[in-house]
Amino acid sequence: MSASMQNRNRTFAAVVALLALTLSSCIGTQMGSQSAKTTATGSTAGASSANVNPELERCEATLGTLGVVEDTGSTWYSILRRDWNLGPTTPVLKMLAQQSGCFVVVERGRAMNNVMGERSLQESGELRQGSNFGKGQLVAADYSLSPSITFSNNDAGGVGGAIGGLFGSVGALIGGNLKYKQASTMLTLIDNRSGVQLAAAEGSAGNVDMGALGGFLASGVGLGGGGYTNTAEGKVIVAAFTDSFNNMVTALRNYRAQEVKGGLGTGGTLKVN
Repeated sequence: MSASMQNRNRTFAAVVALLALTLSSCIGTQMGSQSAKTTATGSTAGASSANVNPELERCEATLGTLGVVEDTGSTWYSILRRDWNLGPTTPVLKMLAQQSGCFVVVERGRAMNNVMGERSLQESGELRQGSNFGKGQLVAADYSLSPSITFSNNDAGGVGGAIGGLFGSVGALIGGNLKYKQASTMLTLIDNRSGVQLAAAEGSAGNVDMGALGGFLASGVGLGGGGYTNTAEGKVIVAAFTDSFNNMVTALRNYRAQEVKGGLGTGGTLKVN
């Protein structure tokens, strides 16, 4: 390898190293400094939790039981699965809800089929005596939590341009591969007995994605970038939902029931002549 080629390689490696620092700064600004995989960290069991994100809002007293229900026929759900290659959001939301201490989480998703299946086996006589799967044991869900997502995947713009300005043609090549991933999430809390919407909260998060550069880094200029481009989308979604959940808990702390003169559902005050 010629001396000029070696110098170019060293220069390019230095550019990539500085770029990695730039990206780390951008990511830290958008999502917060953290060593965990996502903002939904740790575990939960009953009223106990471990290694919870300290930024997660908590409740001093439980507000009731909660079922999380996704609209799997919605456009956002299709994008989540098809374009972002991510699974259901319900596991993340259930963990956030239980860790917060604000709700007792009850199953209302696909696992409910197994819950009801065991009862069917009991009724058919297939289960052993004393299995104790009978009627009247299921806990009602006081509330339903419904999530939705709005996606954005734009060019990094100013970030890419700045890199190009700093590093010339090499920087322009790298900057052109940057994508700015954003997600805005909405959580809606519904009272299951009345059907009344009790609360709604929006949240958002963003991240800089290396795009094609991620594969280059992983292939061996010495900066471990392997897997980053495969998990960035998920981190953005979880961060946005954590933001939504925190905003909802903040609103619920000051909850006051809405009142309509004459009572809810009796015609309202906007009369038609």
